[in-house]
Amino acid sequence: MKHPFLVGELVYLRPLQADDAELFAEWLNDTRVTRTLRARGPITVEAEREWIARVSADPSEFVCALVLRKGDRLIGSAGLHAIDWQARSASFGIKIGIPAMWGRGYGTEATRLVTDHAFRTLNLNRVGLQVHAGNVAGRRAYEKAGYRVEGIQREAVYREGRFGDLVLMAVLRSQWEAAAGADGKPRAAARAGPAARRGGGTAGAKGRRKR
Repeated sequence: MKHPFLVGELVYLRPLQADDAELFAEWLNDTRVTRTLRARGPITVEAEREWIARVSADPSEFVCALVLRKGDRLIGSAGLHAIDWQARSASFGIKIGIPAMWGRGYGTEATRLVTDHAFRTLNLNRVGLQVHAGNVAGRRAYEKAGYRVEGIQREAVYREGRFGDLVLMAVLRSQWEAAAGADGKPRAAARAGPAARRGGGTAGAKGRRKR
């Protein structure tokens, strides 16, 4: 593992690096990946480098690169967006850029790692998210990670020639702690990397899309 920040059984999260821009741009120009994201192509490598630099300096954002522990392969990113330090709330976002990696539990574990960090380290009280109504697998992954449906925004997105609904989901700190084991550990076995134990971190995604 290289510069691990949050570590799970299957994946770990590390700070974003400028070199990640090459793969990010490739993924964000793939319609299979962006059909459930807010990204709008075409996306250039330079634009991704600028995005990484910008969000890494933004204290209201927290995003990490998502990497497989086996083989140390970069497969996506995950993090918190628009952190409101007064209301103690944030929005969660994730992308896995390799379709072959979907449905293997990587997204669920990454969601748990970031959400646990939000409550136990950043002292947030609420983490919400939005998921396309047609993204059944994504919604299932969020539910496994403890998120619950709060409402629906009707015809809030436009994709592939038609309008679609957005499902609003969230989890509260009290719910998360109640569902944790007696030892206080999150739902998935995980440990913090050296940077997390020191209280450091990396910034996340803001602006043109949520990742």
